[in-house]
Formats: sequence, structure tokens, C-alpha cells
Amino acid sequence: MWLKPEEIMLKNAFKLWLTEKDNQYFILQRRRGYGEGGGGLTGLLVGTLDTVLDSTSKVAPYRILHHTPDSQVYWSIACGVTKDEIVQHWDWLQQNIMRTLSVFDSSEDITSFVQGKIRGLIAEEGKTSLVLEDDPEKFREALLRFEKWFELPPEEKLVTYYSCSYWRGKVPCQGWLYLSTNFLCFYSYLLGSEVKLVISWDEIWRLEKTSTVLLTESIHVLAHGEDHYFSMLLHLNETFVIMEQLADYSIKRLFDKEAFQREPALSDPLQITKRGLEAHAKSEQFRTFFRLSKEENLLEVHESFLWVPFSHFNTLGKICLSENYLCFASQDGSQCHLIVPLREVVNVDKPDSSSRAVTVYIRGKRALRFSEVRGYQRLASTIRSRCGISASPQHSASSETIRGDCQSLINHFEDNPEDVTLMVGQKDGSKAVSTEALMTVFHPQDVENLDPKMLKEKMKEQSWNIHFSEYGRGSSMFFTRKTRDLIVRGVPEALRGELWMQFSGAVNDMATHPGYYTELVEQSLGTSTLATDEIERDLHRSLPDHPAFQSDTGISALRRVLTAYAYRNPQIGYCQAMNILTSVLLLYAKEEEAFWLLVAVCERMLPDYFNRRIIGALVDQAVFEDLIRDNLPQLVENMTDLSFFSSVSLSWFLTLFISVLPIESAVNVVDCFFYDGIKAILQLGLAVLDYNMEALIRCHDDAEAVTILSKFFDSVTNKDSPLPTTVQQAPVGNNDKASHIKVDICELIREAYEKYGSIRSEEVESSRKRNKLYVIQTLEDTTKQNVIRVVSQEVTFSASQLDELYNLFKRQHFLYCYWTIKSPALLHHDPSLAYLEQYQLGFQQFSVLFSLLEPWSFCTNKSTLSLWIFRLIDENKDGLVNFKEFCCTLDILYCGSFTNKLKFLFKLHLPPAFDLPEDGVIRKSPERARGKVDLQAYLKQWQNEILKKEETIKDLPRINQTQFIQFSKTLYNIFHGDPEEESLYRAVAHVTSLLLRMEEVGRRLQEPREESMQPDDSPGTAASASEDEFPTKEDSTTPESASTSSSTNSQDAGSDLSEMEWSFSFEQVLASLLNEPSIVSFFERPVNFQTKLEQAKFAQLKLKTK
Repeated sequence: MWLKPEEIMLKNAFKLWLTEKDNQYFILQRRRGYGEGGGGLTGLLVGTLDTVLDSTSKVAPYRILHHTPDSQVYWSIACGVTKDEIVQHWDWLQQNIMRTLSVFDSSEDITSFVQGKIRGLIAEEGKTSLVLEDDPEKFREALLRFEKWFELPPEEKLVTYYSCSYWRGKVPCQGWLYLSTNFLCFYSYLLGSEVKLVISWDEIWRLEKTSTVLLTESIHVLAHGEDHYFSMLLHLNETFVIMEQLADYSIKRLFDKEAFQREPALSDPLQITKRGLEAHAKSEQFRTFFRLSKEENLLEVHESFLWVPFSHFNTLGKICLSENYLCFASQDGSQCHLIVPLREVVNVDKPDSSSRAVTVYIRGKRALRFSEVRGYQRLASTIRSRCGISASPQHSASSETIRGDCQSLINHFEDNPEDVTLMVGQKDGSKAVSTEALMTVFHPQDVENLDPKMLKEKMKEQSWNIHFSEYGRGSSMFFTRKTRDLIVRGVPEALRGELWMQFSGAVNDMATHPGYYTELVEQSLGTSTLATDEIERDLHRSLPDHPAFQSDTGISALRRVLTAYAYRNPQIGYCQAMNILTSVLLLYAKEEEAFWLLVAVCERMLPDYFNRRIIGALVDQAVFEDLIRDNLPQLVENMTDLSFFSSVSLSWFLTLFISVLPIESAVNVVDCFFYDGIKAILQLGLAVLDYNMEALIRCHDDAEAVTILSKFFDSVTNKDSPLPTTVQQAPVGNNDKASHIKVDICELIREAYEKYGSIRSEEVESSRKRNKLYVIQTLEDTTKQNVIRVVSQEVTFSASQLDELYNLFKRQHFLYCYWTIKSPALLHHDPSLAYLEQYQLGFQQFSVLFSLLEPWSFCTNKSTLSLWIFRLIDENKDGLVNFKEFCCTLDILYCGSFTNKLKFLFKLHLPPAFDLPEDGVIRKSPERARGKVDLQAYLKQWQNEILKKEETIKDLPRINQTQFIQFSKTLYNIFHGDPEEESLYRAVAHVTSLLLRMEEVGRRLQEPREESMQPDDSPGTAASASEDEFPTKEDSTTPESASTSSSTNSQDAGSDLSEMEWSFSFEQVLASLLNEPSIVSFFERPVNFQTKLEQAKFAQLKLKTK
């Protein structure tokens, strides 16, 4: 590897380096302790020194120096891991540089030329791969070490590296931590003790920062049941964030099958960089905080002051600019933030250079003034370009005219609100789509009703109207502490739908997708899938006591929204609990608004909640358990098993307490959820447990605890609800509520915010990432244990061997997904299927793994044999093999009797294994549709498996002449390289000759005497002719010769023996081979399967995947 020329001192260098070649301008040196004569004490000391110190020599035992005769200065210009590598560099210098140097007059010119040439070579090498790295020179050196030490496939992309200590027990090992796209690696070498660690990100159970008495601060990694600790990191927080990002990236790409199409920095695993990961993390945090869609990326960040009109002072914060939004968040603790869609911006004033200010005018007679912006001119230009506003001098000078025109436009829309729909381009909705919230239809407000509850409702509305006048209304409203205070007190019924749309960000989704919902409804109308069947089943279970869902109006609206969403997002489709949530949304929002609210909940606010494995809900349950440990220590001390709270709280998270609280109380919880996200649900859960702590501590079992919580939820009321009793939900618990104190939902929510409002959303998101790893690995481990339990009944391998075999099988699947986005192999993993079918291998994956585990190490023509085996065990002909089929094959080959092994080989030469397609391609059945499942087909398949009887040798068909010739060749290939190869070849030749003679004799006995005496059909002639057809040892030692002889011999067999089609039964072949002791002993010879497993674990990563 060429190095950036650096000056070095040679005063003491010759104690560590030996000169092997030199000339007038260059010296080739070898590190002491390496190569010939290496090792011993010198090797140990030098190796330790090289690992601890950050120098190129610690991995490159060879180097080339440049010098001139009249100078004492030496320059390092190249290094090499092997002697061959450094000699190539030396030879290049001799051929391309030495002659040129003779034309220079001075030493300075020679050195300058050499340095320039070497820098040019380095620039050419790193032009593509290292252009995004912060320090390409050091990164090249680290990459060299990474490739040498870990020997991973060349496609693996190193992201970054750090010096740190790895703890083995109580002893730290100083070394280097390497973080790549798919692996966490560590290397240390101290006094002859080498420590090498390679962990793939998809195998990590826990990743967290910890502190102990021994380790003040470290990073804890749990994988394969082993704990790993890394400490003494100079930038521990930075290292942890990068590790967390890589683990999350791996999970999303390999398990969630996310393609990152809208994020170029992550779209190619071969080009992942530290800078790209940091940008992704910032964009993700930006989207989460401001409730924006996945299409938005953080483009610019500017620190500035924003003039806040309601407070009459400038608040310090940050401007965040994305493709379609201008956002601001304060940093002074006022919890003020603002989201301005760029479509609402009507003008940008000429930047004020004196105060470095930018003024942005938005619809609704409002202006935002940002001051003390360092890049104020750039910010103004960016906003103009993204809004399509001209920046010409005449337009800038006539801002008053523009503002006047904007004001006229605003006044027009206020007088003619119906034109707003035409302005944003919304299409005329279909008559089938409801345009009113169900609550306004089934419970219209009586303006003349002056009862106390209605008066209080009017007061709430007045409070919100005052708030709107001060803080703005609509898409550019200020979010402040006062906004949260009003939410906690309760949202008026008339404003609930509007505020839900605003707080969730669904209002922006709807505005940017006009007519989208109507099109979805039309496209999904009449479709029949598994999701639509489940939707129809659950329609009448959604708030069945509410009048809106006792009529066709509510049921039809619910059907349309759920079906349209299932059509939009088939990956989720429909999941139970979506019906309950959507029912409440339809009560307070128009049908199209309810659809976009559902999109916001399922795709942003509650990610991964509504799928087959409800991973998101399980993750938040784990977060809830952590919060219980931190905030309710008294409850933890008396209830050591917190899994009870996980099971009982599942419905809390999935339905936002709607399924356990009366509807008039539950909507207040939904108000808080749309404003604060999952944090509001976690806070309320803690408040519920705190309220019932004494009763829960006295519980004797889980059933009693469930009863206590059920009675508590039945006692929760909303004393301010204006809804009539016909609309309010009846309690679902016992009727002895009189003995329980009524609890007002507003008081309960206020108490939750007062006691647990200090929980930060950032902490919740971090805990989500940490627990997601554990939840996914727990589900994966459950799958593995169930698969092993089923397979262990079919094979003789031990449980530990099956465990290791499953890990190899699963890793082989991921190896074909590591270096490609949207790899076709990802489709071979489907968690929604039965345990045995979740992980499956295609032929290429199977072939590589089988080559590592097959018992015949020296077998030639492995690819053909693998193909036949794959076709034989692929019973359903879908081009995939599951773990059970793979294990049963290995069990026969390793543990089966001589008869079973021979029967397996015999079947390889019968259809369907032996009947290859003309082009040699494996035909797959159509991909599994995610539509309607044919349950009858599943039942029929299950019945066939139960009634399936064990195959006997008499059930096998006879093998014809072409198949038998190939069967003989296969035996030759298997025996190749064996110590008893000669005797095995003779035995096969003897058996084939004997079988042919037996077949001929049998045929002659059945034929008429006059036809059997023809001279051309004498036994000797037939036997000798047949023997010539079978391959000899020389013809069968290579796959190429075997393939050639196969086609040639098949043609010979067809021409010479066309009149005598002979075949053999399996009993004949078995009986003949049993008479050959060498063949019997070969197949009965035990092979150490455990050794094969150990070898496969080390070799699997090194094999090149295609």
C-alpha cells in the first residue's frame, strides 16, 4: 500500500528493522520478529509494541523508504503485509521511477518528484472509495489493518475505528475497535496473546452505556449469551451513537426490509460512512420531534433568535430546514417550537445585514423574524428557491406591494372559504366518502343548551380561541407550555378533530396529497384479501355500544378507511386494535382526516405496532418496565416479576387506553397522545400503577391484580364531558362501582404530568432503540427454540449441534443480504409464516453452506451434486429449502445406515432430482402472495403429512441406463481423494460389471431360445461393451471430465444398446454393493460432525458469496 510520504528518524530504527534490498534512492526493510527468523522474545515484544502504538508498522512488517545519497532524511512511501506485496511495489519503482530520477540535478528535485508521484498514486486509488472520509490517509492504514486481521469478504465496508480496551474478565486488553457496515470487530495483541472478536450487528441482544465500580464508563455489548465491555474510549458518546446507528441500520435493513430509497447516504451498504450515519441520525431526530414524514431530511441548521409576539421578546433556538418545512425549536427552556410548511410562505424580505435578520411572511397575516443568523443570506436564498419566490431587486424593493397582494388574497379566502379547496388542488370527494365527523352527525351540539357541562365546554372553546389569537392557528401555530396546559385540561369536542390533525402532522400529509384517499377508496373497492376478511370480521366489534357504529353510516366509513389503509400499506395490512383506534378517530374527524390520522399513528407515532409480531408494542412494554424500575421502586421491591405489567399493559399501548377506559375519558388520553406521543401513554401508565400501588402490593396473584386495575378503570369518569348517556360507554367491569371512589380523567392526567412530566422524549426514543434489539432477538430465539424442538424429533443430532447448525443456516441467509439493498434473498425470510418456514435458503445459499458441511471433503463436481440434492429435498418445488429439510439431509449423510445413505444417493439419480431443465435453471413456483390465504390447501397439506407413510426400498422405481451411468460417476466423485481410492474404484467397476452381467442373464432367460443365441448379444460382448461405457479413474477425477464423459457415454449407450433398454432395482444395487467391504466401510466410517461445525463457523464468512 502506498503511503503519504512522511519523514522518519533512523537513529534507532535499525534495532527494529532489517534491510533486505536497497539502491541509490530506495530501501526495502523487514520488521524484526516477522518473516524468516521471526518469533521468539523479539517477535513477542515487537508484536506487542506494534499493536499498542498507532503506527503503520504494527500491521505492515515490510516497508519501502526513499532517500538521496547526499541527505540524511528518509521518507516512508510504501508498506506491505506480505513480501509479495512489497516486492510488487519495489519492482514498480524500479521500472517506472529509477530511470526518470537520473535526469534531475538536485536531491530536492528528486525527493519532490517522488513525493508527488506517490501522492498521485494514492489519490488515484482513493478517488472513489475514500473521498467521503475525514482523513483518507489514516483511514487507508486502518482499512489495511482491518482487512488483514479479520479476513472478511472484500465487500465489507469499514465505517470507523477507535482505540479502546476490551475486558476479558478483570483484565483489560488494549487494542482497536473496528465498526463496519455489518460487523463489530476488535483486535489486540499483547505479549503473544492475540484477541480477535467478530460480532455481526444482527446478532446483538443488548447495546448500552454502563458504569461500574471497576469501569467508570464503558459500552456493554451482549451477543450469543456473552457480555463484552469496551472502555477507555476517547470519544465514548460518539462511539456509542455510531454503534447504535449501525445496529439500528442492520435491524431495519435485514429484518424490516427497509430500502432507504429516500436517503442516499444509507441506500448502498458498500458506501456507508460515519458522516452519512450522523446525518441520518440527525434527520431521524428532526422528523420525530416535529412529526414529519419519512420523506423529509434535515438539510440546514442555523442558530438564531426568533421574535415571539405573545411574549414580546426574542427566544434563542435553532432553525431546521428540510425539503418542505421551516421549523424552529427554542433552547431556553420555554418549550416553544414552530412548524411552517414552505407552501405557506408567501414572501421573504431582503436580509437585514445590521442584525443579520431574515423575515419570512406566511399566510394568515403573520410574519416570522429570525435575527442573529450567521448564514442569514444563505438561509434567505434557500427559502426563496424552495418556495419559488423571485429574488430579483425589483421584487425585493417592492415587498410592500407583495404584502398588499397577499393580504388581498387572504381576505378573499376568508370571504370565500370554498375556494381554499381549489387553491390547494383537492379533488371533489366521492359521494361515498363521508365529509362530516360522526360525532356531529349522531350528537350535534345544542347551541341553546345552557346546562353546566355545556357552559364549561363553551368556556374551553373560548380559552382555545384566545390561545389561537395569541399563538396562531393552523399549520404555523406556536407550540408552547400553555398549549400543553390546555391539552391537559381537556380539548373541546368541536376542536378535537382539528387539533388532532395539527398535533400529529396529518394536516400536512393531507394537504400535500389531495385526492389520494378518494383514489385509494376507489382502487380498494371490492378487493378480497386476508386483510379485508379480518376487517369485515371486526367491524361490528368496534365501539359496539356507540350509536354511530350501530348504523350503516359509521360501519361503512370504518370499512372504507381500514380497507384503504390496508391497500396503501400491505406490509401492515390490518391488525387487531386498528379498528378500535379508527372508530374513535372517525367520531371526531372527517373520513379523509381519519385516514391520515391513522397513517400518522401507524407509520410515525407508533412504528412497528400494527404487524403480525407487534414488535413496536413489545418494545414500548420493555421501555415501560424500565420506567417502572426508575420511578416506582417500592412497587419493584414487592413485585420482583415485572412481566405481569407487560402483559396487562399491552392493550394500553395498542389502543391508547381506549379499550379499558370509557370512551368519554379515553378521548382525553388520545388528546395528550397526539401532542406528546408515546410519552403521554407511558406517563399515564405510571400514574395508574402509582394510584393503585398499595392495592397491587397486597395482591397474592396476577388475577387479583388484574381485577384491581379493571375496577379502577371502571371508576374513571369525565365529569366535564358534554356527551349524553346514550353516547357514553357503559362500564365493562363489575357493577359494584359504588364502593370505589370516582377518579376524574383530567385529574389523573394532570397528576401524570406533574409526577412524571420530567421524562424526556429523547430518553424514550433512546430506550426504544436499546430495547428493540432485545425484543427482536427474543422473538428470533423463540423461533429458533421452536424449530429445534420440532427438528430434534426427526434427527439424531444433539440439541447443541442443532443450535449451532441453525445459527449457520440463519447466517447463510444474511450473508446474501449484507452487501446488497433489497437483496432477493430477503424474501426468503418471512416472520409471519410458521416457524419452520421463516428462514429458507435458495439454491446458491444452500450450495455454499452444504459445501461447508458435506461429509465427503474431497468430493469433485460438488455443484452438480448440490443441485441434485437441492431438487430432491425441495418437496414443494418453490425453489427454497427450510431448516428441517436441510437437517434431515445431513442426518442421513452423517448418521444414517449404509442402506439409507445408498438409498439417498440412488434417489438423487431419479426424477425430480436428476431431471434438469434444459437451461439448468431451477424453476420456482410463484412467490407467496400476501393476499388471501387458501386455508383448505394448508389443511390438505397437513393431512397428507399425517397420513404419509415411511418409504421402503420396494417403493423406489428402477434406475435406467443413463441414470445408472451417472450413479456410478457420482460414486467415483465421492471416493476421489480418499486414502482407499484405488480399491474403491475397483469395487465400483466390479459391481457395475456384475450388475450388467446379471441383467443380461435375466434378459436372456426371458427371451425365446432362437433369439437369445444371436452372436452380437452374447453375454461376454454385452458385458465388455458396457464396461467400456463406464468412466475410469482418470475420467472421473475432475468435474469437467465427469461432465464430458457423462454426455459422451450417454450417447454411446444410446447408440450401442438402443435395442436392449436395461434397468436395475434398488435391491439389486444394494445387494451388489454389500458384497464390497471397502465400499461398506467407506459409508459406515464415522465422520466427526462437531468438527465440521467448528470448521464451518470459521470458514463461512471467508467464502465469497454470489
